[in-house]
Amino acid sequence: MHDFDNFRLKRLEIYLSEYVESFSCPLEILKFPDGQSNPTYLLNTPTAKYVLRKQPDGNLLPSAHAVEREFRVMSALSETGIPTPKCLHLCEDEDIIGTMFFVMEYVAGTIFWNPALPELSNDQRARVYDRMNRVLADLHSVQPESIGLAGFGKPGNYFARQTDRWAYQYQQSTTETIEEMDCLIQWLRENLPVDDGMSCVVHGDYRLDNFIFDAERLEILAILDWELSTLGNPLADIAYQCMQLRFPDNDVLPGLGNVNRKDLGIPEEAEYVEMYCQKRNLASISDWNFYLAFSFFRFTAILQGVKKRALDGNASSERALELTKMIKPLAVMGMEATASAC
Repeated sequence: MHDFDNFRLKRLEIYLSEYVESFSCPLEILKFPDGQSNPTYLLNTPTAKYVLRKQPDGNLLPSAHAVEREFRVMSALSETGIPTPKCLHLCEDEDIIGTMFFVMEYVAGTIFWNPALPELSNDQRARVYDRMNRVLADLHSVQPESIGLAGFGKPGNYFARQTDRWAYQYQQSTTETIEEMDCLIQWLRENLPVDDGMSCVVHGDYRLDNFIFDAERLEILAILDWELSTLGNPLADIAYQCMQLRFPDNDVLPGLGNVNRKDLGIPEEAEYVEMYCQKRNLASISDWNFYLAFSFFRFTAILQGVKKRALDGNASSERALELTKMIKPLAVMGMEATASAC
């Protein structure tokens, strides 16, 4: 199913026939069921498949759902060896389908949804985590100015800026008082690390289900969902991914927090961080508890925005309200990462 009426579908067909090379009609649209932010659709045509990613309908929070930034960063990274889908066209004319959107190539492959990777062997699991670690280090080694992204982020202390931004986004979408989240915001502001000057392209949502893998070779074919990408501190990405290692193993938000990772061939958090540090020639990472707490805070703020859109009737996924049951537990985990009392 999709939410395109016949009028918008016809306008889209005409538009893509003009702006996407080799595009052919008739067009069939199928909405991908997952994803909580920008609605994403499979476009089937007689000659090829494409993917369309658009802003949600309705009122949007300031600076949120910036599909034009996704298009820009993926286009810039396409020549660096970082695996991204080829971007074909950005449409900023909201009259075509009601919102801004872009079209990219369809990448066939496998997406793993459970970080325990139950369908794989121990050696294969280790390979998947090694590949994610390697690609993250490669991404953070790209010089933004060399690919036209020198102005892709704002200057100044990344974590101070991001804490203020997401605290504001959270406050604009809050539906109830969560004491732990209020405490977490205060703790982050009071414990900001000294700005170390590190800056690179950060993905912003670097987690297992945002990768398309080759099912046999287990190589990464594409990294998806660049909506939150910017120029910032690379430690935000590695901490964000390690956050998933701490999630409880449940059906709502599967994690590895209560799983014996050693028995599965999956690296422990300290091992995964050490792998990353070796690849980037970093001696160690100071203030690790801050980066983890920040990741829990930001993810909580993101889910609160998802909940607000769901209550307003603009959720991108049918699972939106189910997923937002984790809002308070994540805020609690964020406070636990600080090792402070609320």
